Amino acid sequence: MDRILGIGSRINHPEHGKGVVTNVDSKMYWVTFIEHGLETISVDEEFEVIEASDDDLDTVSFYEVERSLRDLLKKWSDVSEIVPIADKYKGGIMVLKPKDPNLSDKEIPINTFFHKIVMLRDRLRVMEQKINSSKVLEEQDKIDLQQYITRCYGSLTTFNVLFKNPSQQFKGEGGK
Repeated sequence: MDRILGIGSRINHPEHGKGVVTNVDSKMYWVTFIEHGLETISVDEEFEVIEASDDDLDTVSFYEVERSLRDLLKKWSDVSEIVPIADKYKGGIMVLKPKDPNLSDKEIPINTFFHKIVMLRDRLRVMEQKINSSKVLEEQDKIDLQQYITRCYGSLTTFNVLFKNPSQQFKGEGGK
């Protein structure tokens, strides 16, 4: 790479996927990736530059960078925030074993399964926002639908062990 990318540059890394540069020094980039969270990579690593930003740190506040990062990630994905998987499950495999020994097991990468769980959670949140902001639903209908969504969250609490940050876990009726 001939030059150092500035904060806000968008890249596509062969291992980590799409991300945004959130900090820079002469040897490293701190990149927040959509699926892998914050990772540091060497400025010499191979990756695709989707959009380069000039390195003008003096004119950009951390708040502006953080806001831009959220906007960019929302534009690229259904995921509205970066949700890291618990370290002990990174790179793991989930095995579904049928009762019948003549049938073969099904292996699913835990990262893939976790990503689908997070997408489901985010879609439930969007549905919740649409219900709450609806101009055509009556208040009682909104309350009834909100209770169903809360029960859905409660049904998904089994998967909380996969979340690295407890604040991003599912909360049912008991955990409002």
